[in-house]
Amino acid sequence: MQEGAVLEMRGICKYFPGVRALQDVDFTLRKGEIHALMGENGAGKSTLIKVLTGVYPKDGGEVHIEGVDGPAVIRSPQDAQNAGISTVYQEITLCPNLSVAENMYIGRTKGAVTNWRKMNSGAGKILESLGIPASPTQQLGTCSIAVQQMVAIARAVDMECKVLILDEPTSSLDEQEVQKLFGLMRDLRAKGVGIIFVTHFLEQVYEVCDRITVLRDGQLVGEYVIEALPRVQLVSKMLGKELDDMADIKGESGGEAISREGAPVLEAQGLCSSAGIKPFDFSIRRGEVNGFTGLLGSGRSECVRAIFGADHVTGGTVKMDGKEVKIKKPLDAMKLGIGYLPEDRKGDGIVGDLSVRENIILAYQVMKGFFRPISRAQAEAFADNYIKLLEIKTASADTPIKSLSGGNQQKCILARWLLTDPKYLILDEPTRGIDIGTKIEIQKLVLRLAEKGTSATFISSEIDEMLRTCSRLIVMRDRKAVGELSGEDLTQTKIMATIAGGDE
Repeated sequence: MQEGAVLEMRGICKYFPGVRALQDVDFTLRKGEIHALMGENGAGKSTLIKVLTGVYPKDGGEVHIEGVDGPAVIRSPQDAQNAGISTVYQEITLCPNLSVAENMYIGRTKGAVTNWRKMNSGAGKILESLGIPASPTQQLGTCSIAVQQMVAIARAVDMECKVLILDEPTSSLDEQEVQKLFGLMRDLRAKGVGIIFVTHFLEQVYEVCDRITVLRDGQLVGEYVIEALPRVQLVSKMLGKELDDMADIKGESGGEAISREGAPVLEAQGLCSSAGIKPFDFSIRRGEVNGFTGLLGSGRSECVRAIFGADHVTGGTVKMDGKEVKIKKPLDAMKLGIGYLPEDRKGDGIVGDLSVRENIILAYQVMKGFFRPISRAQAEAFADNYIKLLEIKTASADTPIKSLSGGNQQKCILARWLLTDPKYLILDEPTRGIDIGTKIEIQKLVLRLAEKGTSATFISSEIDEMLRTCSRLIVMRDRKAVGELSGEDLTQTKIMATIAGGDE
């Protein structure tokens, strides 16, 4: 092992059926450092963490841990814990109905009788040493999310961990809570703990981390000292786009991104939601295709979920055709002529056990009301029309949608919203995980809808795709809108520079 290293992963490989999740990935963590693990969705971050913690068996490579002779054998999370590796996940995995001390010692007390005085005393000392504002006897559920995160970290530290993995620990914290957590992380770094910090927030990486490892498509892009990697270069490495890659790609899909003049179809002012989105302004005109762009976790999806009423709106106003409206739930949005194809196709989009036909007519039936059912003949006509129009590959309209390919499932959800004849269509990652041919079909369809007057907001992780379809982009970073680009400014370089921020 390298001098000063507490963990070394060398040549790590992991395969799933038809997928190369990790290919020869190296990762080194030193004592007393905070090391950011960065990459977009599908880069391999989670898989690497799960290999390290014994959730997944590796298919190649070696793991070396300080104090362990030879390659470490980690076949389970318990093996990882015994080797000094502790993980604190984004979702709190403790028991809110138990006390703070009970959560810290759960599963670790020996014998049939618990020495409560000793346990509370031990927990109190740890909490005090780490500056965590909680009482050992306090019920965990009464603590803030930030304090619960800190208790999870305290549990890990008390188990004498050498390596602490923090997986998106700040995603549900406010700014003050984030600063408290960072203070704790710095204290642990000073005590020699190596911390792997998985996050999507660029500002936080540059505030608290010492090094960055970037993964992309299951491969190592590189390891960098924080001072040697400007933010705009980090964005470039994560996305796989060089700053001078300025190919003109508009028109490749058979159409130009469309910009429209005139009064807005929808405009929002100061909109914010329970998902932590900072107040933002937004508008879209008839027949315009615009979009939200930014890294994964920047708040792109949360913005459109607020517009559609899928998340609880906590402030701001919305107007449709110049008239103020209230959108408290998705049905309100649907009745106003807004359609929404969600990012999570399987979780929020399809109803797997229903047929293709039933999935296509679902939104239309909801808008009519279930006491006014669509006739069988009408449902068949609707489904057959859109199966033909969108070239959905299915044995029949009666086929369960879960048996279709991802691209054809996506087309079915698109058909669902087209059937409602929307004024405004929100498409969140409509082409993720589908083949290139279907991607271009969907892009062309969006542009054709715009030509006919439908307004559309398009979100994609692929900048090329955004440039191809959108005439205006709202740039998101760390859950707030940080810029709006159109015209000559609509380039890869300008987008990445705005996403990065903080660099000249």
